[in-house]
Amino acid sequence: MATALHNLSEYDFSKIPDASNMCFGIVVAEWNPEITGALLEGTVKTLEKHGALPENIHVRTVPGSFELIYGAHQMTMRGMYDAVIILGCVIRGETPHFDYICQGVTQGIAHLNATNETPVIYGLLTTNDLQQAKDRSGGKLGNKGDECAIDAIKMAKF
Repeated sequence: MATALHNLSEYDFSKIPDASNMCFGIVVAEWNPEITGALLEGTVKTLEKHGALPENIHVRTVPGSFELIYGAHQMTMRGMYDAVIILGCVIRGETPHFDYICQGVTQGIAHLNATNETPVIYGLLTTNDLQQAKDRSGGKLGNKGDECAIDAIKMAKF
């Protein structure tokens, strides 16, 4: 469903499993820190709201969105996480760089999900401009981080 038709922070609380016995890895891109910081804040807040203990939420940073694949892979190899969440933001520019990064990250995360035991949750914002990114990281369309946390809890129980 298009984000414009759905607030990323709205969900049915009654359908969320208890996360108190779960451990989560989060990999955050340092690029576009205003956006990725807001995504991280939403993710952690929502995980904790559903019972995850702060000491069971491990955050690592990588320089940019393409490196999210490597970071997620390293976390899945440790075997200590019930789910791993990637958080990044790519904003369209004047060159095809946007397309290559978005496609590469999408394929890389899809590959991890198809070949590993640990679910990797896709929290990469791919927007046309900064305002769209702000709208999806705590603005008028909610916070993609909230959605990623809920997805991580559900997939950990899958």
